[in-house]
Amino acid sequence: MGRKKKFRLFSAVLSVICVVFVAEAAAPVAAIGNSQFFWWTFLLLAFLLPYGLIAAELGTSYIGEGGIYDWVRKAFGHKWGARVSWYYWINYPLWLASLAVMTPGLLTTITGFQFTALSALVLELLFIWLIVWISFYPVSDSIWILNGAALIKMILALLVGGLGLYVAFTKGMANEMTLASLMPSFNLNSLSYISVIIFNLLGFEVICTFADDMENPQKQIPQSIIVAGLVIAAIYIFSAFGIGVAIPVEEISTSSGMMDSFQLLTGSSTGWFIILMAFLFLLTLFGNMISWSLGVNNTASYAAQNGDMPAFFAKRSTKNNMPVGAAIANGLVASLVVAVAPLLPDQDLFWSFFSLNLVMFLLSYVPVFPAFYKLRRIDPDHPRPFKVSGSQLLLKFLVVVPMLLIIISLIFTALPLSFDSSTLASQLPITIGSIIFILAGEAMILIKKIKK
Repeated sequence: MGRKKKFRLFSAVLSVICVVFVAEAAAPVAAIGNSQFFWWTFLLLAFLLPYGLIAAELGTSYIGEGGIYDWVRKAFGHKWGARVSWYYWINYPLWLASLAVMTPGLLTTITGFQFTALSALVLELLFIWLIVWISFYPVSDSIWILNGAALIKMILALLVGGLGLYVAFTKGMANEMTLASLMPSFNLNSLSYISVIIFNLLGFEVICTFADDMENPQKQIPQSIIVAGLVIAAIYIFSAFGIGVAIPVEEISTSSGMMDSFQLLTGSSTGWFIILMAFLFLLTLFGNMISWSLGVNNTASYAAQNGDMPAFFAKRSTKNNMPVGAAIANGLVASLVVAVAPLLPDQDLFWSFFSLNLVMFLLSYVPVFPAFYKLRRIDPDHPRPFKVSGSQLLLKFLVVVPMLLIIISLIFTALPLSFDSSTLASQLPITIGSIIFILAGEAMILIKKIKK
């Protein structure tokens, strides 16, 4: 008998938590105010539930490294598969860059040392290339990192929620809780952050790309999605409630929300507790990037092998067959982004890079939902170990509602819906960057077509 693989159900559940639960995205959501609780509840039901069911069916029916690229390609052909693989991949180095620019500030909190612009850039590059180096190795070799990061994320979320409740009970509520304040406000400020909640709920399909490292993927994939989904929903609501009742909305920052929350809740920016929280938060950033790199790199490499991404992405290690081409491309793009960051107008770099990553990431998911429905029609006899049950009307509902929510959130994230100077200054780089990356993807498809 062969050696049992290390990736068991417990590790699968923690890996889903590590991938899906995004601690650094908590602040923009909390900045919505009390209506965040409505949006969390609504999107957990209207988005997370159908998305989790669809990901579980597709992930167990079409097991392999292609992930969402494979599902869309099978349903709509290579051109749409190429678009999805491009959007899905390019979001990752942008996200990597957005987290890299946070590391100097976190290390300043930990050590007290103030970094110059040059030393901060060196630190950011070290963060990027350490992630790239770790992603050269199989997921089963990184299990302890994924499990550890998931546990730390849960501890941080529970601590910030618990501290928030303690402060609210001992010092009073920071934001007045009324029925009116809990209702959704449809202003531009609130709606522009809805995409962050959806982003916080995406990533279940990454676990499907780990199938080759699992003992029984047909059972472990749906089990891990269901269990982790319930845990993630509970943690998000608890931590959001803690922040919402204890910290005035106007004091919440979009650039370093989790650490700002701890500092505001404790009334201190120094001390052993803040240093420990900053260190743990830094570790979760590594866990996020490592867990996502394993899924994104496999998807990009698989797409390249099918002729839908540049050939360099298909390059794999001769030692362990890991997708080193995609990993190196991640490092090069993220390094370029942080290198040009000092030349950009003075603004919140984390939020700018994060928003751009958000747009590309959400774009990659738009075709996934109709792909699920089409595969049911064109490939009805394919074995489906986990199958979403229900009438055709219910299946259409599960497809249309989350897809529309993504499209709406894309509009509010990518387009400047207000034309005052401050909005344009912060929004136009995101709009222009999104257009550039979309056109780059179309150019890639056109070049591939000409070569064929």
